[in-house]
Amino acid sequence: MKKRIFSATALIAAGALSLTGCVASAEDVSGGSSDSGDSKGTIRIAEFSGWEEGIATSELWRVILEDAGYDVEIDPVDAGTVFQGLSDGDYDITTDVWEPTTHAEYLETYGDRIEKVGTWNEDSKLTVAVNADAPIDSLEDLAANADEFGNTIVGIEPGAGLTSAMTDSVIPEYGLEGMDFQTSSTPAMLAELQASLNAGENVVVTLWEPHWAYSAFDIKNLDDPKGALGDAESLNVYSREGFADDFPEVEGWLAGFTMDTDLLADLEDLMFNQNADAEDWEPIVRDWVADNQDYVDGLTA
Repeated sequence: MKKRIFSATALIAAGALSLTGCVASAEDVSGGSSDSGDSKGTIRIAEFSGWEEGIATSELWRVILEDAGYDVEIDPVDAGTVFQGLSDGDYDITTDVWEPTTHAEYLETYGDRIEKVGTWNEDSKLTVAVNADAPIDSLEDLAANADEFGNTIVGIEPGAGLTSAMTDSVIPEYGLEGMDFQTSSTPAMLAELQASLNAGENVVVTLWEPHWAYSAFDIKNLDDPKGALGDAESLNVYSREGFADDFPEVEGWLAGFTMDTDLLADLEDLMFNQNADAEDWEPIVRDWVADNQDYVDGLTA
């Protein structure tokens, strides 16, 4: 599905739509079979629904792989479905596995049935963000000022690793049990963030870096002096078992894939901020590729 709608007014609807992504059967992807006689095979990518770095890198690799002669299908699904689908062989790859903290629970459950292909970024982190003019700068001060934020923390998907980090670490460490921690979806969180900022109201949300919201909205991170959100994390590509045998060329490219935070932020900004109402990512990603041709060429050299 190439059609994605991330305008502010459509974020909640997009979140609901993403949950309907269908999982392919293992028969469809086994051996990289394809209906196209000229294709090198079909690569099916499991995309973490609503996680922009995963969307951006999935769409980037769609363009790269299609230009190299492969067919590519992308399914936006929840984290549990990503890992279950990879372990069952229903998907070939995913580009957005966070280590060591965010997806630790899923890797413990499914890690012996999926393969790590490579690490492409090592500067990501989980965050709790507020409007830039909020009266506090640290998570240590949030409980005492809960009323300033409607006694609410706006989260993302219930099954996300970020959500687990909040419930298992941040909330007990900083005494936030009295606040209403709301979870629904990333698009819903972003919609609430924008609505609160537009209304001039204080708001606190769970986020992560890199994310296009930092260039689109006037927000700041709350300090985490107790380290409850964990240290910097890495972003990794994982595959189903046997993928390297079926697609050795692609596996080699993905194993060498790296993308620094500035490049990723630039691509995300173009997709989700400058072209927030886009219905087709391909021309936008191709524009970015044209501006970064040397880097992109190097990914398949």
